Amino acid sequence: QVQLVESGGGLTQAGASLRLSCTASGGSDFSARTMSWFRQAPEKAREFVATIRWNTGGTFYSDSVRGRFTISRDNAQKMVYLQMNSLKPEDTAVYYCAAHSPYSTDVPEQSGTYTYWGLGTQVTVSS
Repeated sequence: QVQLVESGGGLTQAGASLRLSCTASGGSDFSARTMSWFRQAPEKAREFVATIRWNTGGTFYSDSVRGRFTISRDNAQKMVYLQMNSLKPEDTAVYYCAAHSPYSTDVPEQSGTYTYWGLGTQVTVSS
């Protein structure tokens, strides 16, 4: 069983930066898991933000954050990060960390393919 805990959210102004962290514990083979960030704004569906693949280390972003957000991972520390720059009010949401099963090749943009989720961290960007 894998536990994911997000941190680093908060209230900030448009144009600022935040760095979210996701700490994984339990389970095994963290380095073999594709890890992603999703977000959910009030009264909206959960949406894909960014992913980092376990096998290639390749990253992929949603169109709305590409060029502003950067996902990274530290397998030794079992952590995943989301560096968010040039924040906009529309980035306001609860941000969730998610983990695939080990060695999964499921489509990372689809939330239904994830086995484990954190409880989320709130990011609020004021204009």
